[in-house]
Amino acid sequence: MALNYTKKTVNHFLKPKNVGEVKNADAQIEVGNMVCGDQLSFSMKLKDGKIKDIKFLSFGCASNIATASLMTEKVKGMTIAQAKKFSWKDIVDDLGGLPKQKIHCSMMAVEGLQRLINSYEDRLKIKQA
Repeated sequence: MALNYTKKTVNHFLKPKNVGEVKNADAQIEVGNMVCGDQLSFSMKLKDGKIKDIKFLSFGCASNIATASLMTEKVKGMTIAQAKKFSWKDIVDDLGGLPKQKIHCSMMAVEGLQRLINSYEDRLKIKQA
């Protein structure tokens, strides 16, 4: 069964953006899908209330890598409030679609983003207490 990926999806898979780990990250998390086995880890640094840097590491398929690459590219420079509104549908639309059986990859990327934000906000609460 061949998967019909858009050129943009293939490009993000073959030349992913923001791969690696952010040094001295303000937040780091891991997320995975037990059904397909894909895993992502994210790290993020903020400055002046905006996402200054965000990176990911992937153990997964082409869609897993492409969706994480696009997501990190799009949210860099956003405020936390803006990033909280970022949706998996934004990823799918921006990529020009994904095969139905790969939509969960975009959901996992956004789940990772939301967990990353929650981790950051939890650390802020602890520091302020």
